[in-house]
Amino acid sequence: MNGRHCFSGAVDMDEDVTYNKVEDVVGSHVEDAVTFWAQSINRNRDIVKIGCALAEVCPQSNSVFGNLDLNKIYAGLFSEDKCWYRCKVQKVVSDEKCLVRYIDYGNTEILNRSEIVEIPSNLQFPDVAKKYRLWGLQIPSGQEVTQFDQGRSFLGSLIFEKEIKMRHKVTYQDGTIVAQAEYGHVDIGEEVAKKGYAEKCKLPSNNNAPEEKKMDPEQLGIGNLKSPIPLWGHRPNPSAFTRPKGRFNGRMVPDLKAKTLVAFPKDRLAVGDFNLGSHVSLEKIKQDQKLIEENEKLKSEKEALLESYRELELKVEQTSVELQRAKTTSVELTKHLENTLHMHVGTRMKSLAAKVEILKEVRRANINVRCGDDLSDAVKVVAEGHLVTPSSLDKLEKIWEEYNLAQEKIQICQNVNEGDILIAKRNEVRQKLYTAVEVFIVEVDELSLNKRLKTLQELSASLEAVYGQTREVTNAEEVLQKFYEWKHGKRQEFNRVRTETDASLRLLTEWFNSTIKFFDLNDEESLNSEEVIGNVDEILEKIESDVCKELEISLVEQGDVDKEIILNTYNRVLQKIRSEERLIAIVQAKYKASIEFKKQIVEWLDKSPNVDHLLSIKKTLKGLKAQLRWKLVEKNNLEETDDCDESEIEKIKEEIIQLRHCVFEKIYHEQEEYEKLTSLVQKWFPELPLLHPEAGILKYMNSGGILTVSLERDLLDAEPMKELSSKRPLVCSEVDGQKVLLKGYSVDMDTEATVIQRAARYHKAWRESKEESGLLPLMFLFLCKSDPLAYLMVPYYPRASLAAVQASTPLSAEEALKVMKGVAHGLRTLHKADIIHGSLHHNNIFVLNRERGIVGDFDFTKSVSQRTAVNSVVIGGLNLMSPELKAGQPPSPSSDLYAYGCLFLWLCVQNQEFEINEDGIPEVDGLHLDDDVKTLLSSLIYCRNSMTAEEVLNAECFFLPKITLIAYPEKGPECEKKEELEEENLDMYDEKAKNSEDSFDQ
Repeated sequence: MNGRHCFSGAVDMDEDVTYNKVEDVVGSHVEDAVTFWAQSINRNRDIVKIGCALAEVCPQSNSVFGNLDLNKIYAGLFSEDKCWYRCKVQKVVSDEKCLVRYIDYGNTEILNRSEIVEIPSNLQFPDVAKKYRLWGLQIPSGQEVTQFDQGRSFLGSLIFEKEIKMRHKVTYQDGTIVAQAEYGHVDIGEEVAKKGYAEKCKLPSNNNAPEEKKMDPEQLGIGNLKSPIPLWGHRPNPSAFTRPKGRFNGRMVPDLKAKTLVAFPKDRLAVGDFNLGSHVSLEKIKQDQKLIEENEKLKSEKEALLESYRELELKVEQTSVELQRAKTTSVELTKHLENTLHMHVGTRMKSLAAKVEILKEVRRANINVRCGDDLSDAVKVVAEGHLVTPSSLDKLEKIWEEYNLAQEKIQICQNVNEGDILIAKRNEVRQKLYTAVEVFIVEVDELSLNKRLKTLQELSASLEAVYGQTREVTNAEEVLQKFYEWKHGKRQEFNRVRTETDASLRLLTEWFNSTIKFFDLNDEESLNSEEVIGNVDEILEKIESDVCKELEISLVEQGDVDKEIILNTYNRVLQKIRSEERLIAIVQAKYKASIEFKKQIVEWLDKSPNVDHLLSIKKTLKGLKAQLRWKLVEKNNLEETDDCDESEIEKIKEEIIQLRHCVFEKIYHEQEEYEKLTSLVQKWFPELPLLHPEAGILKYMNSGGILTVSLERDLLDAEPMKELSSKRPLVCSEVDGQKVLLKGYSVDMDTEATVIQRAARYHKAWRESKEESGLLPLMFLFLCKSDPLAYLMVPYYPRASLAAVQASTPLSAEEALKVMKGVAHGLRTLHKADIIHGSLHHNNIFVLNRERGIVGDFDFTKSVSQRTAVNSVVIGGLNLMSPELKAGQPPSPSSDLYAYGCLFLWLCVQNQEFEINEDGIPEVDGLHLDDDVKTLLSSLIYCRNSMTAEEVLNAECFFLPKITLIAYPEKGPECEKKEELEEENLDMYDEKAKNSEDSFDQ
């Protein structure tokens, strides 16, 4: 107990509770030979979690400012590994710097405020690292600095990152735990004492001995020292605590794996992060520190002088090399000049001949662009043949605007009497318009317009090929004036230089002629050598100068000023061309509209169309339907009699078939008449629906031509198809040799208009492309007179759904690509019309002749949200509902494409197994698929928001002539069994279809 009383003056009130408590820890930082920091083995996971949390939170946290709380936990950016660790501020060193202690490791460091950030409350919990002091030991008084440093290094070699057993003895009020430390069978305190780095505590005279003294960091000059800290981040074998291994206060730590100690170089004493014992001589430490600093300073000066010396020595060597190189070059140049002097005349003549040869080519090319001749010609073309706006155009446009306004008023009119007045006014305006149109047509020469437009287009194309893109210019007239002045000056300069060149060449020719005569020995004319040779050097100099000047003007790039003038002129010319092209386009469009107006309206100038023919067709239809009903009743009566005549029944059946054919033939004629009247209403006579409400023109137009009132359910020889759906009436019939399907929808006064509107939008989208639309066509939509039902007639393709085909005879790779390309066409058609399918599945895609796929229609009584809510179809483990729909987001084209991608994947994988992640999304990367197909599937399933149906159609896999989606195994017994079971699978599909609520729920 005497040992305990040695520290009793500073113990915690709860010392009896923790006395002799045993704890396993790992050393993390050493302060002196008897004091160190360690982490409990049990806090391993806490260290990992803290590191991960700080790495995520700290980069977005705010730096600290204002007064810092010394009791609060912050996060600091450790200078060695640039990672974040929890810390507490120990002292504010200056306005920008603070001394912090990393509370989960024990080391200290001076940081800038910008490297200290706030952390959330969930990271504000007690320190992981605890401060320990070896039981019964103290630093000897008067210990030398070197021995003190060695003692700290020695303790580090015993405890750093080693599992130590600590037996608690005393706890100081500041949290320091005095304990007995053991590593295996080694008592660490005894080892330190044996080495002489610490001594046994001297027992005080009473139990109230004062607490062991601690050095004030300011007395140790902490403000002037860089805090020595462990260099975390270069650890080859991370410990269980997963924190980086590095240094103790700038000294290398022992290699724990090898169980050997690494040397600790004595760089310099750093007293900023440990507390000395109570008997260490402070004056001695300061003297030694000063000597060390002076020594370091002298070393730095020595290194700087050596570096300067090496630099000067290197410069001398470089200068010597350069001097030698220059000397060698000079000698070589002298030799070259001596050699070339003998060939000077020949070399000069060759050079001149080469330049003259280039000049000949330039003159033959006749480069006029540099002087803007092409732009001058363009300006002339634009100015001379400029189109003048026809004088009758303005008047025609005003009358046409008045006519369109009159048509709009008639279109919105609901009263017949008021409509008659508006129609009369419109007819007056129409007569005026007809007269104006005739005048305009006479004034406009269409052939001249087309010829002028072609000229302008060719001119603009040739200019754009030379000058590129255009830009806007201002002060158009100034631009052209400046261009003409510039062009005139350039032309004068060019002509002057060319004249000088020609004169020089003539002078050279005369010199050559004189030289020939002089060297002709048979020539009797006496010539003096001085006269012949004369100033030949001046002649050659002059000719070279003139030729170079002309080549420079012809070939060298123009200056910025010249380019600016040319480009401004070009842009102005293009503006004029574009302006005239727009005017021609307006005149041509108005001319075509006038021709069309005159052609179509001429027969209606003195009369108005009527609906008599349509009403006549309706009347005929009514009689035919009555005959058909009577024949149907007659047939039923005969069949119910006991002594029925089979030949009579067959005769009536033939008559029924003929009558039904006549009914549909008249219905088609009725639609044709409706289309004619619709065209007249839209173009010339908007009053027809108002004047003839009995014809039902407006209702037909609002339905997009899909609605008919002449067709009735009981006129068809319909066969119920209960096995396909139980949701609504579904019957099969035949129309003119084509099997059709009638789908019944329950409607009321509120939903009837909505169903017609949705079906009309779908029908309009199909009608724009028809066979190329990729959609199942809608043939007729009609309302039942006896029941609140709307019937939709569509083509019937028995056992042609994708599900049925795959169940009987699965598609090959090439067939699957063709089918899915057709389905992509269908989605593109719908999305282009702002329609989201929302109900795409394997029962709603039809395979035609195993080479074309089309998308089926959907339930027109439901909104897109309602359709997607019930379309949770799962095939082959794939849920066709996209993750965003599961999350409650509204349907979108991307949700259609997700279902498309899953269906495509279902066709590709065949019997391959694949994984589905926690979000229900299939994993594509691990599948054995063609690269182009895999790329498309990844985009459809993972990057839906950035993918469109148009982009799907342009995918590489759809353009390859032939492709194998998957690597099929060699045909074996299993494949043979599969072929034997195809018919059985089809039967199973039929049974499944009977029980499916989604079958034909298109």
